[in-house]
Amino acid sequence: MIVAASFGAAAQSPSMRSLHSKAHKDQLANVKSRLDMTVISDRLKEDVARREAAVAGEGSLSAEGLTLANDLIKEARTHLGKRYRAGSKGPSTFDCSGFSSYVYRQFGYSLSSSSKAQYTQGRPVERKKLQIGDLVFFTSRRSGSSVGHVGIVVNADPQTGDFKFIHAARTGIKVDDCKGYYEGRYLGARRIIE
Repeated sequence: MIVAASFGAAAQSPSMRSLHSKAHKDQLANVKSRLDMTVISDRLKEDVARREAAVAGEGSLSAEGLTLANDLIKEARTHLGKRYRAGSKGPSTFDCSGFSSYVYRQFGYSLSSSSKAQYTQGRPVERKKLQIGDLVFFTSRRSGSSVGHVGIVVNADPQTGDFKFIHAARTGIKVDDCKGYYEGRYLGARRIIE
């Protein structure tokens, strides 16, 4: 009985209670720490995924921008088949930069009347990030290695970088693929609609 009494008394001693309490606090701290690390890890993963999605869609058009770009392409298509004329700014005949500046002007954008100057407007866009409405630039037979021609993207494949564009070619307003003649002359693109 003395043994039991002393054991019971020892279990209730302040030093035993503090050791027991410390052990529980350490266990709880360890669990809390692991829980905190899990929460932090999950938050970091979410943040990384959000940032990667933002980079993947960097410069992607908003819903409003996409509607504007679609309307811009509809306007451009209304001119399919119209004749080419050097220096002409429309609406019955066009040269390449006259066509792009005319179409954009219908939506309140002021573009220069030369393809070379348009190549300095907006912001540059990588080929695999092209979107409808972007301006695409090419050399021409007369321009050497500098800008000599411009068109407007009507659709683009981000996987391959292939795209179609509408432009005022020598044969008139038409849609072409960036293949063959144009593939070898492609210089770059600019985004006007943000």
